[in-house]
Amino acid sequence: MKKKLIVGNWKMNGSLQANADLVSGLLQGLPAPLNCGVGVAVPAAYLAQAQVLLQGSAIAVAAQDVSQHEKGAYTGEVSASMLQDFGVRYALVGHSERRQYHGETDAVVAAKAQAALAKGITPIVCVGETLQEREAGQTEQVVKRQLAAVIHHVGPCVSELVVAYEPVWAIGTGKTATPEQAQAVHAVLRAQLAAATAHAERVLLLYGGSMNAANAAQLLSQADIDGGLVGGASLKAAEFLQIIAVAN
Repeated sequence: MKKKLIVGNWKMNGSLQANADLVSGLLQGLPAPLNCGVGVAVPAAYLAQAQVLLQGSAIAVAAQDVSQHEKGAYTGEVSASMLQDFGVRYALVGHSERRQYHGETDAVVAAKAQAALAKGITPIVCVGETLQEREAGQTEQVVKRQLAAVIHHVGPCVSELVVAYEPVWAIGTGKTATPEQAQAVHAVLRAQLAAATAHAERVLLLYGGSMNAANAAQLLSQADIDGGLVGGASLKAAEFLQIIAVAN
């Protein structure tokens, strides 16, 4: 049975002191033995701090974004090789907030995934539909289109991806897809991956729509849900540890 993966996305939250306190709480409370993967996606400004705080621990450092470019005149961008310098293991690509507020297209997301893979960083490819798209019956069409762009771009490296399904209508809203709704979309994504690679079983599928301590057990018990991309709940050590304990 494959190990689950729980990644906390801090989004644009934190400070030097708050981060140190949160990480300290997590490290003290991690279950032993730890039988699932754990990571935290921190703002770029705190990657150096996270690298030091998590050095030698079981918690991986993740970035919230990565540039599609290797280097050059791209003010404000952070390249995969820069992330590599800070021991980054995962990078979120195509998070709905990046698509919505920064206009990231499927093609840009695919290029970012490729850039991360080229430097040995595992991209966590985020896909998901808006409430309008769900109500129009377009959920499957939207997530398949978003994932297909990445599959096409990375070619034989598909099995090295992590994919996160994050229904946009359930992010930061307090709403959550029911376990059955989430599983239905995960099954669609699993089938799409199976058609693209003989090693689809290696790809972890995470649920990323307001997972918390109260709903984690039901979500993680679904056949095709291999973990969680956790937002607000990852900023509270006690709650994040409860989710990790369920995955463990």
